[in-house]
Amino acid sequence: MSDQQSPRGLGAAARVTALAASVMDLHVRIALQEVDREKRRLISGGLFLAIGGTAMLLALLAAEGALLLWIQDNWTLQLTQALLALAIANLVLAGISLRIGGQVLKGPFLPQTLEGVMKTVRALMGRV
Repeated sequence: MSDQQSPRGLGAAARVTALAASVMDLHVRIALQEVDREKRRLISGGLFLAIGGTAMLLALLAAEGALLLWIQDNWTLQLTQALLALAIANLVLAGISLRIGGQVLKGPFLPQTLEGVMKTVRALMGRV
């Protein structure tokens, strides 16, 4: 009897796995369709973000240089000590930013994908 139940269990697991793969494939296709529809807007937006990011990086480098000189002058530190203080401050700021950014980026981004995932979960749970 255990020989007959074992293939049924594996068959059910295989069906559930195939269903999950099919559902994820559907969600990926929907996401790709959304991206394809918005391709021009996404490319131009990405280009402007890259330009803005480059300008921001240059401004940040100039501000870092000015802050370094200010720290060195006001705290009467040597160049090495001022660089070390600035590096520590940057590491703290980077850690906080990465933590907040990780929290913000959790979950799906596209509304149609989120809706599809919720429908699938409800269907699998039997709450259609």
